[in-house]
Amino acid sequence: MSALQKLSSSLLKESIANAKCAAALIHTTSVCEKTQSGRYRITTKRNKPLTYEMANPPHYIAHRKSWNSWNTSTMLDGLRPSQTAIEDLFIRKFINGTWHSLVCSEVIIKRQHNMIRIAAIMRQAISARKMYFLIGYTEELLSYWMQCPVTLELQTVQDKNDVVFKYI
Repeated sequence: MSALQKLSSSLLKESIANAKCAAALIHTTSVCEKTQSGRYRITTKRNKPLTYEMANPPHYIAHRKSWNSWNTSTMLDGLRPSQTAIEDLFIRKFINGTWHSLVCSEVIIKRQHNMIRIAAIMRQAISARKMYFLIGYTEELLSYWMQCPVTLELQTVQDKNDVVFKYI
């Protein structure tokens, strides 16, 4: 056998071994084209409460439900899109932490020019004096941190079940 034949046979064996390894790395499963994000799974006892916003699937945004953040930073050449998203996340976490177990719906954040308006539905589980204190506390701290005026627009309900649209 010539050196060329030995080399070509060894390269052939090596390429076959590599092809077997490559074939072993490819996983073949059925195609999953189901849209799952933003949809809630039905429970067996149908005891999971959903609000109106949660009951509508994602493709109804702007038709039957609205966005949770209203701003213009995500437009083409918008200013500060990543900072706005991080600030919105911080605001939501701060509201849910300050108003612990009182928030009944999603926190809606509306940015207009230099002003941030925050809307939510709260339970009437605390006295009016504490409610007004928490409103002032939240507005003052968020205004200081965001360095722009912040206004809370709160609606109150007697019970958390008042905002339930349906059970799944």
